[in-house]
Amino acid sequence: MSRGPDPQSTGKFITLEGGEGAGKSTQIRLLADALKSAGRNPVITREPGGAPAAEIIRSLLVEGAVDRWLPMTEALLHFAARLEHVHATIVPALDAGRWVVSDRFSDSTVAYQGYGHDLGQTDMVRLHSLVLGDFQPDLTIILDIPVAEGLARAGRREANEGAGEDRYERMGQDFHQRLRDGFLDVARRNPERCAVVDATQSPEEVHQTILSLVERRLGKGPS
Repeated sequence: MSRGPDPQSTGKFITLEGGEGAGKSTQIRLLADALKSAGRNPVITREPGGAPAAEIIRSLLVEGAVDRWLPMTEALLHFAARLEHVHATIVPALDAGRWVVSDRFSDSTVAYQGYGHDLGQTDMVRLHSLVLGDFQPDLTIILDIPVAEGLARAGRREANEGAGEDRYERMGQDFHQRLRDGFLDVARRNPERCAVVDATQSPEEVHQTILSLVERRLGKGPS
């Protein structure tokens, strides 16, 4: 599967990644507001999910018992949802010249299943190639936070919002440390696409860093 959009299209695909409690939702909202203020009409989406069929699969992945799935089953479910997401939502928006901002994409599967569940990054990258070919984001922003701090933030969020989509948060501390290490390794392996941002800063500081990255890497983002 190729990138898809017309070469003359101004559409860009940005993903935000990171462990639990890194603040992706807040930063996506702030980035979306900045893009709108700059005269763009961004498509804001998420994974797993982002398309009708993918949202059905989402509930299978983010709810229920921690040991609900074998690790490879879990990875395959993520890629099944991702294929629907790309075809139904992301590529049509890019083809129309719109910017797409997604809460997670394939790097999450590399980190969560490849590193967190010890399946290995090589097989997860091969799965991506099998399902999506060379389709990749234009820019991936990885919000990095120490595990204990991230889980504490996530726990406060669950206490305020109620239990539900917390299956991954309930996985052990060792899992989350492997997850963090995995995201940082993804960034090291893909420096032309990925940028790591210190998520322990204030939300406004993180936002300004992201805006600078978008402007520097993509050139036509919000000023």
